Amino acid sequence: MDTDKRTGSALVFPGMGPAPFAEVAKFMLVNPFARELFAEADDTLGYSLFDRFRETPGDYSSYAQITFMVNCLALARWAETELGAEPGYCTGPSFGNKATAVRSGALSFADGVRLTERFARCLDAYFADDHPEQVATQSFARTPRETVDALLAELDDDGEWHDITCVVDADFYMVTLRKSRIEWLQQRLRAVGGLPLYVMEPPMHSPAFAGLRRRAEDEVMAGLEFHDPQLPVISDHDGALLTTGEAVRELFLDGCVRRVDWPGVLGSLREKGVGTLYVAGQDALFGRVGAATKHFKVVPANPRLATRPRRRTAAA
Repeated sequence: MDTDKRTGSALVFPGMGPAPFAEVAKFMLVNPFARELFAEADDTLGYSLFDRFRETPGDYSSYAQITFMVNCLALARWAETELGAEPGYCTGPSFGNKATAVRSGALSFADGVRLTERFARCLDAYFADDHPEQVATQSFARTPRETVDALLAELDDDGEWHDITCVVDADFYMVTLRKSRIEWLQQRLRAVGGLPLYVMEPPMHSPAFAGLRRRAEDEVMAGLEFHDPQLPVISDHDGALLTTGEAVRELFLDGCVRRVDWPGVLGSLREKGVGTLYVAGQDALFGRVGAATKHFKVVPANPRLATRPRRRTAAA
């Protein structure tokens, strides 16, 4: 690993995974950055986000989504204060682009909360109205690209729609397809040595969801002000450097219809001299795959670590 030659660092806001109340409640209650941000979120929303999150079932309720974003931003502050993080760039695959927009300075915190709440409602309504056939995303590992292509060719032969909506690593993908074919795909993956993981719904990141992008433009963006970011943003779609508010706004909307390319993001960061990734949020994926760990020093900043007592130095 050549991280000694790459002295820069970047802040990574991970895509959202399940983050049960019991796993994050202590952080939300005792961390000063979290307490401050949750108070601001409550002022914006007009209700207690902590209470709604605690009382509402489901890993991806609107309250869970807002909470995940707020916790990520609080953990970024913690990393910068307690771990000495001085990022030169920030990025956020998939859901992480919401926190990225706020931390970069492209969007105010209050507008980030509004955007997250509105988009959660918009997403549910779009798939209920426009995709009654029900589609979902299957994630899987230990499957090289040539094997993925062969499996997808079988779906083509059956006349089945599908789309690779996220490339996580050289052998780690997410494919969106009709829910009725999920079990078939899982069985075929196991038969060829692949490892099916979790199923996500509703899905994102496919050109088939152009209607969602139009709906988000109309229903989510009204009244939100995007500014040129103070901290440069790296696109999770192609690794491009984004330096204007309009580009960050388009990044969010394009997340509806464009594939996530995590290896491409990491390649872009390497080219820019980044050797350390500070991953702010609960992450079981993006900071852990080989594309990250083989080429970067990965520093997690998660609720468990942020609530662990820190040793004082002898001088202190």
